[in-house]
Amino acid sequence: MFHQIFESILAFFGGLSYTSVFFLMTLESSIFPVPSEAVMIPAGYLAATGKLDLWLLLAAGTLGSMFGAILNYYILGQWIGKTFLEKYGKYLLINHKKYLEAESLFLKNDRLYTFLGRFIPVIRHLISIPAGMFRMNFPVFLFLTWLGAGIWCLILLLVGYFFGEEVVEIASVYTKEVSIIVVIGLLLWGIWFLRKKK
Repeated sequence: MFHQIFESILAFFGGLSYTSVFFLMTLESSIFPVPSEAVMIPAGYLAATGKLDLWLLLAAGTLGSMFGAILNYYILGQWIGKTFLEKYGKYLLINHKKYLEAESLFLKNDRLYTFLGRFIPVIRHLISIPAGMFRMNFPVFLFLTWLGAGIWCLILLLVGYFFGEEVVEIASVYTKEVSIIVVIGLLLWGIWFLRKKK
């Protein structure tokens, strides 16, 4: 079903373009299951062929990710999420005390969660919700979302740009596996960096 929706969106925009990349990455950064690998890696390949500009694609993908994150922050986080938990949290065994504990835990490391969450499958669709629900500082949220989304989009674009059509075909079939490989690589780098810093 998702594949049909994805193809319908591409058909509507006439294939991958700056507009379709922005729109698809907006969906990817919200709760819709659009895999960024299926968008940005083929876009990188098109940039390598000269059909699209790499830096404009990066801008479109990053801005789309930010727009989707902002929608999640305000609509699902501040507007729906907090109200929902206040009214129905007791049915989910979430009382006011547990809500405050969760808020305190998130806000202690909100910058780290928001940044790293942009690199983790599934989490990057949802991390904006607790940020909005617990009213994380919005300019900080926006900056970290821009930074994380920009790095993620650039990595995927460069994969498509330098490794060509073959990796595009692999990414379109094995998007989850590609995500896992990239995430493992980032985690290993993060562990190495933290140990070196320590």
